[in-house]
Amino acid sequence: MANLLVTGGAGFIGGNFVHFWRERHPGDTVHVLDCLTYAGNRSTIADLPDAQFHKADIRDTDTAEALLRDHAIDTLVNFAAESHVDRSISGPDAFIDTNINGTHALLKAARKVWLDEGSGKPHRFHHVSTDEVYGSLGPQDPAFSETTQYQPNSPYSASKAASDHLVRAYHHTYGLEVSTSNCSNNYGPYQYPEKLIPLFLINALHGRSLPIYGDGMNVRDWLHVEDHCRGIEAAILRGTPGEVYNIGGGQELPNLEVIEQICAGVDQAFAVDPQLAGRFPDAPPAKGQKTETLKTFVEDRKGHDRRYAIDETKAREELGYSASRTFQQGFAETLAWYLENEGWWRPLMK
Repeated sequence: MANLLVTGGAGFIGGNFVHFWRERHPGDTVHVLDCLTYAGNRSTIADLPDAQFHKADIRDTDTAEALLRDHAIDTLVNFAAESHVDRSISGPDAFIDTNINGTHALLKAARKVWLDEGSGKPHRFHHVSTDEVYGSLGPQDPAFSETTQYQPNSPYSASKAASDHLVRAYHHTYGLEVSTSNCSNNYGPYQYPEKLIPLFLINALHGRSLPIYGDGMNVRDWLHVEDHCRGIEAAILRGTPGEVYNIGGGQELPNLEVIEQICAGVDQAFAVDPQLAGRFPDAPPAKGQKTETLKTFVEDRKGHDRRYAIDETKAREELGYSASRTFQQGFAETLAWYLENEGWWRPLMK
């Protein structure tokens, strides 16, 4: 039995991880720390009353120390982060403060409780990062591996790169038992509708434009959030302290292809379920039109990385990880979830 503290556990990936861990490890105790910024949603984990919730900021070292000490936490999983690239371009300060200073506050708390005051019992600080720290790939470049040089190109990815280095330093300098995972683009249930898939799904349901950056050919490796959670679980349970593991979905797709699948999926959903036309009368298929008519090309984002791809060889060979879903399977599940859970995302649109 383990005692976990999941930071950012009311967010998209963190909330999915809390659900995943409670199902897979029902004997463990799970505490969630989240300050409930715009992307943190208490309702994401409202159906898990045994996941003990603490509203607090990861920059509050004293609170983190108290939680680690008072609840005998032995595993800290750090999801808490500002993560939207567009927001980092318009307002980078919050990203520096949360992603760098916040991670450092957690590391200081973990060092004090587990090392300076600790009895030497095993512990794990798992840090969740992104493939964006590696920069951008050309069309023929090999996929990112754990030894790829860091070349972050946005304030968001630069702040995550800095936090990754801090985690590494606390292992090599102080002996803190850490692991880090760098993931590709996540999608799935409970994703805040500022990211591509939920944003375009909800826009399509309301007949709003689907703004496509540049030529739409920026390539991403798509990872269903549950597969990501399985990779993190493997890194925590079987990963070597101090190591980094890249977790990918093995589904490289240009944004334009993803958007075309969104449009086709919405059209198909309306064809199968005529009641959707009553729920979403402004959607093109409710009016006999194709969702693709909403596509609009807009000026490219500043510093927009062209291609990301993950080489997951290390995670597969050392942890036994592999993605379980194709994008087609994962997207079908995701579309169904958003159609069935309007009560979750509707309040976020106000």
